Amino acid sequence: MEVLLIEDEQKIADFVMAGFAAANIAIHHELDGFRGLNTALIKTFDAIVLDVGLPLLDGFQVIQEYRKKEFTTPVIMLTARTELDDRLKVFESGADDYMPKPFFVEELIIRLQTLVQRKIGSTQKVIEQSGISLDRFTRVATYQDRTVTLTQREFMLLECLMLSPGLIFSRQQILKRSWGIEFDTGTNIVDVCIQRLRKKLSDTDTKNTSPFPVESIRGVGYRLNAIK
Repeated sequence: MEVLLIEDEQKIADFVMAGFAAANIAIHHELDGFRGLNTALIKTFDAIVLDVGLPLLDGFQVIQEYRKKEFTTPVIMLTARTELDDRLKVFESGADDYMPKPFFVEELIIRLQTLVQRKIGSTQKVIEQSGISLDRFTRVATYQDRTVTLTQREFMLLECLMLSPGLIFSRQQILKRSWGIEFDTGTNIVDVCIQRLRKKLSDTDTKNTSPFPVESIRGVGYRLNAIK
């Protein structure tokens, strides 16, 4: 496995590189977001470890530009920010996972290996259910001849529903299964995300007026209706 590390704090970089070397993992290090993005675009890596607080381009700018080029390499972001909004922003930007600082390099390695194996081992590139087609590598969804690229948060929510058609998920279950949030946020982020999905995928000029198959179950949550 070969990993790109984009981290401006040399002590943290040295710590990560020493741990990776001990695990026989090849690593390439860049100190700023501009050089890191350029390296990510011209070289092939199995995974990327990306700090949030970078000079020149911050981590969010780097991953947004990287995902615009439709690269699907797994990305873990390193951040000292632990508020809920900050963690959600990590996934919204296109990252696959995040590690709060300080962290254990052994855990970082296991998370990277899990992400890489998940990508390699995924046998179903495209999920098709209830008239929706979802590309799991590019996060592109198609419904009623309308094709859109989803944000990471939208993709994870829709994937969760599509893998269990007909099953009702509470908002708390969606938070946990889709985004790894195991506590009540006290917000309506699930409802807002569902609304965005409906708007993106059913706001169409086609003559097909079938309702979007994600159904709201009053007082409970949401489900994807199993439509053949």
